[in-house]
Amino acid sequence: MTGLTADFRVGRGTFHLDLGLTVPPGGTVALLGPNGAGKSTALRVLTGLLRPYEGEVRLDGTVLDGPGVHVAPERRPIGVVWQDYRLFPNLSALDNVAFGLRTRGVGKTEARERAAAWIERVGLTEHARKKPGSLSGGQAQRVALARALAPEPKLLLLDEPLAALDARTRLDVRTNLRKHLADFGGATVLVTHDPLDAMVLASDVLVLEEGRAVQRGPVAEVARHPQTDYVAQLVGLNLYRGIADTTGVRLPDGTVISAVMDHLAPHDPVEVLVAFSPSAVSVFTERPVGTPRNVFPAQITDMELHAGAVRLRLEGALDVLADVTAGAVADLDLVPGRQVWATVKATETSVYPA
Repeated sequence: MTGLTADFRVGRGTFHLDLGLTVPPGGTVALLGPNGAGKSTALRVLTGLLRPYEGEVRLDGTVLDGPGVHVAPERRPIGVVWQDYRLFPNLSALDNVAFGLRTRGVGKTEARERAAAWIERVGLTEHARKKPGSLSGGQAQRVALARALAPEPKLLLLDEPLAALDARTRLDVRTNLRKHLADFGGATVLVTHDPLDAMVLASDVLVLEEGRAVQRGPVAEVARHPQTDYVAQLVGLNLYRGIADTTGVRLPDGTVISAVMDHLAPHDPVEVLVAFSPSAVSVFTERPVGTPRNVFPAQITDMELHAGAVRLRLEGALDVLADVTAGAVADLDLVPGRQVWATVKATETSVYPA
């Protein structure tokens, strides 16, 4: 298969990474995971800075790493945009882009001509002669991207490319980066901790935790059906693991969550995950009556502003996150330490195999 195919094991000290990764030409896969999960280690293997002790890495059918084979970093047809961009401070924006071409054997005149075309393509012609110290963060990121793409690599690696930018600049640069990725015919691997970057820039995601893949698939599917607490927190869902039967989903502590499970139709108890959004949780100061729903006593332990709402952390029969309006906080006098009732309708839950 063309594109990137990697299946390798690598160790750094006591840490070991076991990774299988496939990215087709024109595709973008995001590597997500907490600090120490193995994202940077994977990037070092793909760039050739770290050699796996087992397995192989192939790019468009050519073995870059394998038994008896290790292609040096400078000989790999790979472009990289590092988190800190790593632009040469003594070179202009134009010469930074030309440098990438010169390292691939392109003559000086042609390199500068092609670099000028890329500088124009990323909208920085008027800044071509400026050095990195005179550029904004967003401009420096675009220079780094142009330098990576100018040699027409077969693989583009993006290492937290938006992490160093402020929120407003990040929005503009993310949109610009999405356009360039759509035009790029090679494979792209995006390393990020930001689920929004993954949703906007990638079609598929692979989640790493403690050196192994815990979930992979289309971004939308992973966001809807998280498999671990880390992924659930990342996409903002409450997640619980339990046993589904005709009564609902029974958690290990005996708590039962009523849910709609017609699509599972289990004849015997089966292990499942049940998820629901914090916005699906209603909070009351007295036990509610009426429509059948999940009702759990709880105590507010923390609260913070979150995306235009107030997110409550509730602990009790079921530890849960709930999003309520600022008006509700004032009307109900919701403060840390307050005893409340949390409710979730069965129709608001999503149940799927563990």
